[in-house]
Amino acid sequence: QVQLVESGGGLVQAGGSLRLSCAASGRTLSNYAMGWFRQAPGQERQFVAAISRSGRTTYYQDSVKGRFTMSKDNAKNTVYLQMSSLKPEDTAVYYCAADSDAPYNPPTAWSRYDYWGQGTQVTVSS
Repeated sequence: QVQLVESGGGLVQAGGSLRLSCAASGRTLSNYAMGWFRQAPGQERQFVAAISRSGRTTYYQDSVKGRFTMSKDNAKNTVYLQMSSLKPEDTAVYYCAADSDAPYNPPTAWSRYDYWGQGTQVTVSS
């Protein structure tokens, strides 16, 4: 079983940047596809980005393409979400998640993921 801990959230002005980290313990992340999801108050959990086990394949939600970059450092057992040009509508709790069943293309549906972190709050002020 893998344990995930997110960090790096905070308060930032619109147009600013943040880098979220998700550190894993218990298992090596080279065996997992990873995803970032977010949830704003009163809204459903939303896919943000995903990366394959190898780190060679990434998917992004359309609204974050060109602004967010997900990466994976298997040696450090950590995934990152670099967020730039942040907008107020990016405000949410951000969660990382791990999926052990996808050998190639990472899933974009939250129900496919087995393990979740506790989340980190990102607030973008206008």
